[in-house]
Amino acid sequence: LVVLQRALLATALDSVRPGGVVVYATCSPVLAETRGVVESVLADRDDVLLEDAAPLIPEVSDAAGPLPGTLQLWPHRHRTDAMFMALLRRTP
Repeated sequence: LVVLQRALLATALDSVRPGGVVVYATCSPVLAETRGVVESVLADRDDVLLEDAAPLIPEVSDAAGPLPGTLQLWPHRHRTDAMFMALLRRTP
């Protein structure tokens, strides 16, 4: 579903006002669906910055994702789905 995920994220970023934030989240540990989608969108756009998502869940200290500033939760560690989160800000 990588092509669809990239398209959905791009559309969300197009829809948010400049300065606005989009949280890209997926219940997947697959790097193509997590790191790959985020890296692709960042490479294609000069109006988007990856921000640190760690403040979204400050009580979880061991959730570093595959890209700096992203989060990856794990069933065996966090008792959740393999939830990935990235915080993307559209620049003004």
